[in-house]
Amino acid sequence: MLPCSFYFYHTMHADYISNATFKGENFGATPLPGKEYENCTFIECSFANADLSRLIFSECVFEHCDLSLAKLKGATIRDIKFNHCKMLGLRFDECNTFLVSFGFENCTLNFSSFYQLKIRQTIFNRCKLESVDFTQADLTKGLFDDCDLLNATFDATTLSQADLRSAVNFSIDPEKNTVTKARFSSHNLSGLLHKYKLDIR
Repeated sequence: MLPCSFYFYHTMHADYISNATFKGENFGATPLPGKEYENCTFIECSFANADLSRLIFSECVFEHCDLSLAKLKGATIRDIKFNHCKMLGLRFDECNTFLVSFGFENCTLNFSSFYQLKIRQTIFNRCKLESVDFTQADLTKGLFDDCDLLNATFDATTLSQADLRSAVNFSIDPEKNTVTKARFSSHNLSGLLHKYKLDIR
């Protein structure tokens, strides 16, 4: 019998699962049952240290999940929503980069990496992004709404038309990054001037 925390609505095969809801599962201890997930919802599940390599997630939602240090090598992450998730040290740069797309709300992504990823129009809403690596990433038209970017790395990063008006604690060198038409507010402009060690009050 299926555990009470697993519900399926339409399709479930050995490798392909769609329109299913998983709740309260520990996939760090027990591997996921399939290889491809479409339109699935994961609620209060633990993926901490889980091996998600080469798995496919499409149009899925993760709510109140812990994905810290999960292995993502070759994983497909397409049109995924992460809500209230703990996601420490994730190497998104090791995912399958083809059509990679996601959005984050109220998530903790500290020490994660988006190195060289082309993730235009990605939304980070009320997220902690401390020590996150955005080196050489394309964040064109991205939104950092009420996000903490303490010690986040921006180096050869494209931030054209990105919205950082409510972001805090960032340090972005306009000479090393593309910030054309990016949006900032008067209270966080100092984040563009750290290299000059100015006393701005």
